[in-house]
Amino acid sequence: MSAMTPNASYSITLRLRMRADDPSAIGRTTTAIGEATGAVTALDFVETQRDMVVIDVTVNAGDAEHAEQITAAVDSLDGVEVHRVSDRTFLLHLRGKLEVRSTVPLKTRDDLSMAYTPGVARVCRAIAQTPDDARRLTIKGNTVAIVTDGSAVLGLGDIGPAAALPVMEGKAALFKRFAGIDAWPVCLDTKDPDEIVRTVEAIAPVYGGINLEDISAPRCFEIEDRLRASLDIPVFHDDQHGTAIVVLAALINALRLVGKELCDVTVALSGAGAAGMAIARLLLREGIGELLVADADGIIGGVDHPCAHESHVWLRERTNRDRRGGRIREALEGADVFIGVSAPDLLEPEDLKPMRRDPIVFALANPDPEIDPVGARQHAAVVATGRSDQPNQINNVLAFPGIFRGALDARARYITEDMKVAAARALADVVGAEELHPSHIIPSVFSDRVVPVVADAVRRQAEAEAETDQRLTADG
Repeated sequence: MSAMTPNASYSITLRLRMRADDPSAIGRTTTAIGEATGAVTALDFVETQRDMVVIDVTVNAGDAEHAEQITAAVDSLDGVEVHRVSDRTFLLHLRGKLEVRSTVPLKTRDDLSMAYTPGVARVCRAIAQTPDDARRLTIKGNTVAIVTDGSAVLGLGDIGPAAALPVMEGKAALFKRFAGIDAWPVCLDTKDPDEIVRTVEAIAPVYGGINLEDISAPRCFEIEDRLRASLDIPVFHDDQHGTAIVVLAALINALRLVGKELCDVTVALSGAGAAGMAIARLLLREGIGELLVADADGIIGGVDHPCAHESHVWLRERTNRDRRGGRIREALEGADVFIGVSAPDLLEPEDLKPMRRDPIVFALANPDPEIDPVGARQHAAVVATGRSDQPNQINNVLAFPGIFRGALDARARYITEDMKVAAARALADVVGAEELHPSHIIPSVFSDRVVPVVADAVRRQAEAEAETDQRLTADG
């Protein structure tokens, strides 16, 4: 994708002053913006004086440099002065994106007596006597901690906990918007797994669930496993499992479109980090025909791959039956599906030609995918990306709000593999057979059907598993 493609993340507002007696000024301004490949999204009159007009023009640019080019183009016009430039994304983040509000009135002495002392002591005693009542009588039952160390943030890498905070705020806003869950960023100034585990264990009494976010592999695997073992609330690393769930849902529908079965297809997967491993585990669990996983060192399981990590050994034992070597390009030969969770611009559209009929391409590196999606559509039957400006956006927000909603409502201790599969199948079913199309294999993140359907599937699966556990315990 061109960096010059206008998008809302580089939206600026130009406050312009222009002569009141020049009726062509506005037209010349919008023309100049268009010639600079900017996209005008709004034009507002701020002030009109006898000899001057002040207007705000809001423009989408492709990146920061593009925004500067647009500004310079406007400023060079005769009779038009750029008075101020505001970056709308930075303005949106001023003072953060979250706040705390009371859910109860605090207007009278009676209000204070019930919400705080002395009445609150009665509730404290009740919880001390029955600790599980904290889920019902405090924020615990609807609150999630978003825990990060800032070591693997979006496409930015290891930028640290403070720089990661805007992303965690955004995640919390998504929890609230889509599932009504109160989530809070917990950005830790340590990369030591022992410290992270101990800190999360110490703060866990406040929360009904833990969402691990943007923690680099392979530490993220150990941290999640240890917390799952020690806590009595669900722990979910969204970079792994949220991605895998949405990928499985999209793949189910893409295969329906091209008339293939999961058990018969070969998948070439680029990336063996957190997301890649979770996708591999879920696909293998669901009976994928063959899986080839490639990282920077080539196809895992091939004779020339070093298998440096425990996760590589796990994959070598379960994938690449023919011990094929080479890189991701070689893995595409005879494959039905390409899934990329790795790095931009790894492939050219022509690299898809050796794939089987009606190939499926999920190029999910963000913001720039592994292959140009426009070029990929010349060879593939279905193309999906992680971008919001392309059809078939595979976005974790389709999964994690509903998954946590269902787990919290069921008071689940774990989010199990069966819950993940139930979530994926429910998400896939949101797109009915009559709606399926190469450009519509996954619902929009704004579909009001997604969270209730996913939450219900997770809740029912969690309750069924709890019932089975109780029966087994009773049978002794």
